[in-house]
Amino acid sequence: MRLAFICTEKLPSPAIKGGAIQMTIDGVSPFLARKHQLTIYSVTDESLPDQETRSGIKYIRFPSQQYVEEVCQSLKKNTYDVVHVFNRPVNVLKYKAASPSSRFVLSLHNEMFADNKITDEEAKLCVQYVNKITTVSNFIKRTVTDRIPEAENKVVPVYSGFDPDRYYPVWTARGKSIREQLRTRYGVQKKKVVLFVGRLSVKKGPHLLIKAMERVLKRHSDAVLVIVGGKWFSDNTVDDYGEWLLKLAKPYKSRVIFTKFVPANEIQNYFSMGDVFVCSSQWQEPLARVHYEAMAAGVPVITTDRGGNAEVIRHKENGYIVRDYTSPTSFAKAINYMLTKKEKAMAMALKGRQLVESNYTFEHVAKRLNNIYLNAYSSKPTSFSALTTSKKKVARKLRSRNSIALTRKKNQ
Repeated sequence: MRLAFICTEKLPSPAIKGGAIQMTIDGVSPFLARKHQLTIYSVTDESLPDQETRSGIKYIRFPSQQYVEEVCQSLKKNTYDVVHVFNRPVNVLKYKAASPSSRFVLSLHNEMFADNKITDEEAKLCVQYVNKITTVSNFIKRTVTDRIPEAENKVVPVYSGFDPDRYYPVWTARGKSIREQLRTRYGVQKKKVVLFVGRLSVKKGPHLLIKAMERVLKRHSDAVLVIVGGKWFSDNTVDDYGEWLLKLAKPYKSRVIFTKFVPANEIQNYFSMGDVFVCSSQWQEPLARVHYEAMAAGVPVITTDRGGNAEVIRHKENGYIVRDYTSPTSFAKAINYMLTKKEKAMAMALKGRQLVESNYTFEHVAKRLNNIYLNAYSSKPTSFSALTTSKKKVARKLRSRNSIALTRKKNQ
């Protein structure tokens, strides 16, 4: 089967600059390339050639400014049996027009069917044109079916995954070695490490963990908060929020440590540092992949019940769910529970590793996707008729939207 992946216009593939979508693509591609002729479209990067073939996978890259248009031209010249569009439902309309005989699969990693992201007309056409829609959680599935009920039979959750060869549980010899190396690097060898991994943004909530440290340190004077990540993928510049975090952390001195951005090929090791990992999401998180990563590393997980996060966590079974997600006190209570009840925390960590190992490796994800591709391939391509008046309106909106976006980029 000739299979094409179309990444978003944000980050390149492979995931040299991180990104959950790009990391998932990196994870499933080797398994799918054994069965299919796989081509991956992504944006260009100064460190990558515009075209190359790696391990049997063809990569085609275009500048972000003309990305959608260039991909459309390439789709017209190349024939694919199945085209998998990542997280851009609006662009499905253009891609389907460029390759009407292809079967289309759309994967959603965020609330891309929100009113401010896609119009009713666009959403209905997108559902009509795709053979299947995958979502990273049931929460994201509901954002589609609540708006477009007729999409119910086309939408199926396909949860994310991890590479078991890259994550070593802290109870293994390799995991212990990695743990000690990083703890030595940051001077926290004999500390109880509370770990945050993610972008430094309000919706990720690291400020709440800094505020929680006052109560944590009263119970555990040897605790330290390690915040892993930067403002944006591969970006270590400090914005207003970052300045505020530094100000909040200043009274705690060495009790709060910022590592800044960590490259994608190193991030898996950092999870091994933690005695407890905390996902402090404030927004309706689709389902952050850091949950899989922390469980893979054998670290007990604390998360919020925002969005889809709690779908892979069972309270006090393989993790701890914070309901009062805006409260530093609630986070402190959860952290103190994990640091105090070490045996229970370790039992949760063991169950977490067992869960992801038996259900959520990239090989599991690739098999689920492969079945979806095969089912799509065995069915007829969805119909693509000439533009009706309604469709012409949508097309004009798309052209206008792209024109506005290009103008903004030129003025930046």
